[in-house]
This record gives sequence, structure tokens and C-alpha cells, in this order.
Amino acid sequence: MDIDLFLAIAHHLAVFALVGIFAAEFVLLRPGMAGPGIRQLGRIDAAYGGVAALVIIVGIFRVIFGASGWEYYVGNLAFWAKMAAFLVMGLLTIPPTLAIRRWQKGLESDAGYVPPAADIAASRQFIHLQAVVLLLIPIFAAAMARGYGS
Repeated sequence: MDIDLFLAIAHHLAVFALVGIFAAEFVLLRPGMAGPGIRQLGRIDAAYGGVAALVIIVGIFRVIFGASGWEYYVGNLAFWAKMAAFLVMGLLTIPPTLAIRRWQKGLESDAGYVPPAADIAASRQFIHLQAVVLLLIPIFAAAMARGYGS
């Protein structure tokens, strides 16, 4: 198997895993969460960060060692739009992640801790915004793969 094919497969599998984990977080972050839900959400959120890092690492290897060559990517506006969308998604994950960590600490000090409804609502807004931005990434990827943006 050549390196380009291996990197493409790894990148796609990592992206699909990221979307699956995002979907789980989207579903789990809801009003009325308590102990087990907070713990599970914390694990899901940590996995989300880890898989996002994997997507980035494999993507960098794909740019450097892939068949298209780094020159193709550096000069492609669709690629940079995709990177910008991924960056925005990453920035939008920060407030919910910080909230989840606060909720986990609250749970450590009080087994009956329930996050404030306003905190959950605010975090859900960030998750919904991430979902909107996520829709742009495959659009930009498809355009890039077809030579748009060069």
C-alpha cells in the first residue's frame, strides 16, 4: 500500500471518528445531566480532543507526504477555508470543554451536583454553532479535491 493511500485512509477514518464523537457529545450535553452523564461527557470530550489532534497530525503528514505535494495545499484557497473552519470549530470547543471540567470538579466535591441550566444552555449553543461550521468542512474538502481554490 502506498503512503498516499494509507494517509488518506487514516485521515478519513480519524475524521469519521471525530464526527461520531461530536455527535455523542451533541446528544449527551442536555438539561438535567447528573453524575454519570457528567462523567461520560467528560470522557467523550477528552476523546474529542484526542481525535481532533489525530486528525491534525495525520492531515499534516498527508500535506507533507501525500501525492498532491505541499505546494498544492499551500496555494489552495479551499484548503485554507477548510483549515479556517476547523480552527473555528476548535475555538468553539473551548467554552463547553471548560464548562465540562467545572462540572466534573463540582461533582467531585458534591456527588449530587447538577450543572446550572444556564451553563448547559450556553454550552449547547456552542455545540450547535460547531455543527454549523462542521457542515462547511466537507464542502471545502470536496471543492479542494476537485481543484477549486487553486
